[in-house]
Amino acid sequence: MGRSSKNGIVYSSPQLADGTTLPLQLDLLAPASTTPKPLVVYVPGGGFVAAVKEGALDLRSYVVDAGFVVASIQYRTIVNGAVYTDGIADVKAAIRFLRANATAYAIDPTAVAVWGQSAGGYLVAMVGTTNGAAEFDIGDHLDQSSNVQAVVDEFGASDLTRIAADFDANTQAYYKTPDNFVATYVLGAGSGKTLADDAGAAEKANPISYVDSSDPPFLLEHGNRDTIISPTQTLLLHTALLAAHVKSTRYIIDGANHGDLAFLGDFQAGLRWTTTTAADTILKFLRMTLVR
Repeated sequence: MGRSSKNGIVYSSPQLADGTTLPLQLDLLAPASTTPKPLVVYVPGGGFVAAVKEGALDLRSYVVDAGFVVASIQYRTIVNGAVYTDGIADVKAAIRFLRANATAYAIDPTAVAVWGQSAGGYLVAMVGTTNGAAEFDIGDHLDQSSNVQAVVDEFGASDLTRIAADFDANTQAYYKTPDNFVATYVLGAGSGKTLADDAGAAEKANPISYVDSSDPPFLLEHGNRDTIISPTQTLLLHTALLAAHVKSTRYIIDGANHGDLAFLGDFQAGLRWTTTTAADTILKFLRMTLVR
């Protein structure tokens, strides 16, 4: 099966704090067919400081070859002066844009999933648990729904106040410093606070705070050797989803660290996340939830 690609599509142009606008782009990969296909919106990681839409090309292509349209998106980060609500709004804006242009891109607008890794995993968990929450729908195409029918969360955080609970003393000490990167993404730059200083804001930023029985099915994956976000983070979300009677499946990848860590000099870490077995777990879930 061949593929078609359209890169650099501007889906939203939100205004930044300095008054400028930021054209946010997405790259679209699709099967070479005009028959409408289910849509998967891929949200990259990057520690809330980067959102590189060109990543995970092999994995995205594998999903496309299985019969899905995959859109990989940029979103606002700390570098743009953004906070988590901006990131959520951007993902939802991309979903609405793609639904508004479903005919042009051969998308089935009734079958939409979000898929994210690390910071992207956190954002897709927030998007999935806030289906129908109007306060996060900001921008264009508000006549379209941003609701999703499935969520794939790979090693994302779910309770930001406990993100380092299982790690060493030095890591825990970092998260107790004012304006650490997680606190900055929740409270804004220069707040001078940690999340422990503002429990109310922290609660609003946690996916587990929004879980209810109307949430879509979740697939959660985590490596048992993750040194950046503890596997207990996806366990907390999995437990909350099951308690709310939401379909949730959680897989632990034995020996796997935090996805692709080539940027930290570890060129082997990503291999366990790109095996056929790991990718097919995602495909099986997407077929089960999106294909009718």
